[in-house]
Amino acid sequence: MPVCLQKGQKVSLTKDNPGLTKVVVGLGWDVNQFDTGSAFDLDAAAFMLADTGKISAQEDFIFYGNLKHPSGGVEHMGDNLTGEGEGDDEQIKVNLSMVPANITKIVFTCTIYEAEQRRQNFGQVNNAFIRICNEVTGEELVRYDLGEDFSIETAAVFGELYKNGSEWKFNAIGSGFQGGLAALCASYGVQVS
Repeated sequence: MPVCLQKGQKVSLTKDNPGLTKVVVGLGWDVNQFDTGSAFDLDAAAFMLADTGKISAQEDFIFYGNLKHPSGGVEHMGDNLTGEGEGDDEQIKVNLSMVPANITKIVFTCTIYEAEQRRQNFGQVNNAFIRICNEVTGEELVRYDLGEDFSIETAAVFGELYKNGSEWKFNAIGSGFQGGLAALCASYGVQVS
């Protein structure tokens, strides 16, 4: 039975699961029936942050244009262009034992591709969630359903994995951003061309 979190709650992943190193972070969503005339394309991403709260190198930003970190510690499983179907819409695998020592936090985000041109926002997205599964057993360990707190935001921080001593913990964030992917990149120190 997974631990179901509320916004702002934190839970240890490794304390109750000794030996846990490989997890799959699944993000999912449904689009409501409001028709903007364009299909929705939501994109999951991971920002691998140092103690500064910023990335330390451009390759610490994992997304559809950079699927795998050089360390092998974080890998995006590919872009889902439609969000059709049940379950996870996009997945990011994390091997906690391979995450570089200088990385203390991995933030998982979701943005709407071309949101402004398509007149779309997270107010039109329902049933958004993030869940963490044990990659080896498939067991769902943690789940956070974001609820419908969004209106005009075009990007959202779903949650974060972070190091606390030798433990890895998960924090349910659920906060929205205006300005889409560019705003998130600026916040975390990614240079956008």
